Amino acid sequence: MPDAASPPTAALALADGTVFYGKGFGATGQRVAELCFNTAMTGYQEIMTDPSYAGQIVTFTFPHIGNTGVNPEDDETGDPVAEGLVVKWDPGDPSNWRARETLSDWLKRRDRIGVGGIDTRRLTRAIRHQGAPHAAMAHDPEGNFDIEALVAAARAFPGLVGLDLAKEVTCSQSYRWSETRWTWPGGYGTQDNAKFKVVAIDYGAKRNILRCLASVGCDVTVLPATASAEDVLALSPDGLFLSNGPGDPAATGTYAVPMIKGVLQRSDMPVFGICLGHQMLALALGAETVKMNHGHHGANHPVKDIETGKVEITSMNHGFTVDSQTLPDGVKETHVSLFDGSNCGIRMTDRPVFSVQYHPEASPGPVDSMYLFDRFADAMENRTVRAG
Repeated sequence: MPDAASPPTAALALADGTVFYGKGFGATGQRVAELCFNTAMTGYQEIMTDPSYAGQIVTFTFPHIGNTGVNPEDDETGDPVAEGLVVKWDPGDPSNWRARETLSDWLKRRDRIGVGGIDTRRLTRAIRHQGAPHAAMAHDPEGNFDIEALVAAARAFPGLVGLDLAKEVTCSQSYRWSETRWTWPGGYGTQDNAKFKVVAIDYGAKRNILRCLASVGCDVTVLPATASAEDVLALSPDGLFLSNGPGDPAATGTYAVPMIKGVLQRSDMPVFGICLGHQMLALALGAETVKMNHGHHGANHPVKDIETGKVEITSMNHGFTVDSQTLPDGVKETHVSLFDGSNCGIRMTDRPVFSVQYHPEASPGPVDSMYLFDRFADAMENRTVRAG
């Protein structure tokens, strides 16, 4: 909490009545959401604009947040999706050649709240021990807070279980994507010699996932989350991609699962899913999903490939997981978390249909798992050869 000479201008109230005081920055006002923590050391801009964080406030365990500023190239979607962020140290002036704006100004312009000066170690321990709490955060430059009302708002938050958020972050209409990954010194490129037609279902897709698909030779058509099997098959794609996204997979599955089942029944095309897309595929194949205590959020999560023995350091962001005990015959678990043993990947044993819980495109994070995009492209290439 700020000292007497600097009275608090922000408050974070948890549903159990615990209150943290700090210094507000960015937009003013109040937000209510589930509180999670992220252990990544870089990529706060990408994290705040990752649609998978809809309905959440992000606590950053790394103290140096804001020191590289923000820039237009690193947004993962048009606007921040996370409701706000909590940090230990107030962001200072950025020091990076790519910075175009301070984090505080960017948040203010995008109507998102930041709270600094919080004991994030204590807050993270509370999240780990008690599970992801419901929280209300407020920023008032005058320091006027109705704490009872904030706690009541946190307690009234319905939570993410049963909540379909994919419909809120998906695209409103289909579009084409051809931009490729960022490379030095030219920046983002363009895929103008694509080999494969891919339909990507947007449950909250990150731009860097689409760039990775384009970079391995895909001409990508993005469809809204509610697209039907008929919508997909009408485009005669070589492969189907299922994107990341927020919310309860069981809720999104009410319309996503019939689509996936329809495609699998009527086509032998390769299917690749990431994060929520992984969970959608698992549900379509007959498995179940469960809510995790505090989820996995960070860019340093070790995952073991059961089939090769290889360990990958991965980027993760999910609060639900596939229950590996419910995987049916014909579906094999391929990857597991070395933190808690939870499921991180599956594949069908007789078809090129696979998915992973983590983010192989990283952004932020390591690129240990980039080979999965090549695997998807190879599966489409093999299908083309067989058909020819």
